Amino acid sequence: MLSTILPSQNNHHPSSSLESLTASLTDSKKHLLLAASGSVATIKLPVIINLLSSTQNLSIRILLTSSASQFLNGCTAEQPTVSSLLSLPNVDAVYRDQDEWGPQPWVRGRGVLHIELRRWADILVVAPLSANTLAKVVGGHSDNLLTSVIRAWDTDGGIDGKKKVILVAPAMNSAMWRHPITAKQVKTLENDWGVKKGEDGVVTGWFEVIRPISKTLACGDTGGAMASAETISEIIKQRLELN
Repeated sequence: MLSTILPSQNNHHPSSSLESLTASLTDSKKHLLLAASGSVATIKLPVIINLLSSTQNLSIRILLTSSASQFLNGCTAEQPTVSSLLSLPNVDAVYRDQDEWGPQPWVRGRGVLHIELRRWADILVVAPLSANTLAKVVGGHSDNLLTSVIRAWDTDGGIDGKKKVILVAPAMNSAMWRHPITAKQVKTLENDWGVKKGEDGVVTGWFEVIRPISKTLACGDTGGAMASAETISEIIKQRLELN
């Protein structure tokens, strides 16, 4: 059985979390894969989720990088624990890197987690997107569960039969955000891979960037802060057409 954290009260298939994920593909709910990478803004996950709590037909699965998990240690009141995320509305599972391959060895015929998550998700939201993960995404790296999902994304809907969007909300130190390499990487997401609607009505691209806002960061610098939870949740509602 995968070591994925699941709420004890969930109604998914009892034999394994991967089977549960596959079984939920046809549950008629809207599927939000909500990810966080290594930024202090990871502590805003509960706020984003609670702002979506009024939606009944929504299933949320959370994906954390190892760095993001470091900010969910329960050391202060504003820092939730990883396990506490499972008590939030509509959250059905939390995944981390170790859930990709273990502890049970992979065998032929068994699904691969990052592929099943891609198939399951109606939208992937990475909030926060760290400078490191941004660089990995643009470079095509797939060295953890999150970047593997992004690298395996069906960018034109030709495989899964449905075109889906990746929404990212960068958050990083002010100097990192202002760095020339960051501008090039964001340009790739916005201009080269960004969602656009042509004059013929055809939609191309698969990335949307919610740019950072200017505020004082935990490090004391100003700028590069993740967009507000209210902004992010509202865009999620719009993209998933949630009531």
